[in-house]
Amino acid sequence: MTSITGILILGFGGHARSVADVALALGISQLCFIDSNARPGESFSSFPVKSSMDFELPPDWVVIAAAGDNEKRLEQCDWAIQQGFRLGTLIAPSATVGIGALIGEGCFIAHHAHVGPMASVARGCIINTGAIVEHECSVGQFSHVSVGAVVAGRSRVGDRCFLGAGSTVIDGLQITDDVMLGAGACAHRDLEVAGTYVGVPAKFLGGTR
Repeated sequence: MTSITGILILGFGGHARSVADVALALGISQLCFIDSNARPGESFSSFPVKSSMDFELPPDWVVIAAAGDNEKRLEQCDWAIQQGFRLGTLIAPSATVGIGALIGEGCFIAHHAHVGPMASVARGCIINTGAIVEHECSVGQFSHVSVGAVVAGRSRVGDRCFLGAGSTVIDGLQITDDVMLGAGACAHRDLEVAGTYVGVPAKFLGGTR
């Protein structure tokens, strides 16, 4: 985060507030939110929430796409790139990133999250509060490993996946693109079909998302 003095946060939902919290913990003291549903004069901890981009972004600012929803976050990143803005990556000071791990552009690694050695987290991902992506795992682009979820060693999670709060992917599994694993669910085998899985062990609920 060197040479970054401010962050433009896209969105003003709960996850956007989490992004702001990590930014402040990193000592970044200039923030602005953009959300089309913002009310006139709305703010968060004295930082403005604007309904549209009515100012020029300073050159030492970056943009963070702050939608928890994967598709919406992808759209936010695409918009930022079209505007010529620089995507930032935030890693909370309390998070740990192991030796040889790779964190992609536009990622958010929240408080107390852990990314293990030689793991890779692709572009636009969220590794949320207390989540674990263990050694030699890979998480595909625009996926969201939710609060307290665990991806055990050498597992592969595809693009645009959502692993719900407290869910578990056991060692060495393959999770295809566009899988939603419900809160508290446990994947004990490869998930080869896109869609929603719930329960312990996780069972296919239906439909692609």
